[in-house]
Amino acid sequence: MPAPEAVVFDAYGTLLDVNAAMAGHAERLGARWESLSAEWRSKQLEYTWVRSLTGAAHHEDFWLCTRDALDFVLARNRIDDRGLAKDLMEAYRTLPAYPEVPAMLEAVREQGIATAILSNGTPGMLEAALRASGLAPLIDEVLSVEEVGVFKPDPRVYRLATRQFGCPPDRLVFVSANAWDAQAAHACNMDVVRVDRTGSPDEYGLAAAEVAVLPDLSGLPDLLA
Repeated sequence: MPAPEAVVFDAYGTLLDVNAAMAGHAERLGARWESLSAEWRSKQLEYTWVRSLTGAAHHEDFWLCTRDALDFVLARNRIDDRGLAKDLMEAYRTLPAYPEVPAMLEAVREQGIATAILSNGTPGMLEAALRASGLAPLIDEVLSVEEVGVFKPDPRVYRLATRQFGCPPDRLVFVSANAWDAQAAHACNMDVVRVDRTGSPDEYGLAAAEVAVLPDLSGLPDLLA
């Protein structure tokens, strides 16, 4: 892989551990906390896709989608605790990075490659998360879907990165833990790396397209080199 102009990262689930919010309140949630966390994430993404597909008039930012998804999950599981809901949302605002991420970002930047985030998150969410996780000094550009008013995987989102760096899409490497996100970036002609922390099956023909897969982000600098 030739050295790119920039590496563009998805944020939630790729750099930031989305399960950490509920993990931090596991005692209050009980033994089901992992399934509740997975349901929260699934419903959150469902809301973004439905709002994108039904048009600009139905756009609601990622913070509100995240809140609405949590409200649904707590109600469906008969958990009536507004204090817990408030604490979970605050925990989501300050998610930690995966352990290998800071060193990886430092190594990428030492290669003279810019780093960027391209995320569904609002600018405020991303600013808070990068500050809390300590990643802010290691990210050169932060791009939010709020600039175009539609969520991933709409192609307009990925064009934000090519516009920001003023280069063809194949001069960027896009990194995501979400197979659907990786597929969308590949369809926009970006080089793509998928992070698969759980050993999931191949999806969307990514293997046939020779999309690189890593078990975590520690190996990314070597891949780029």
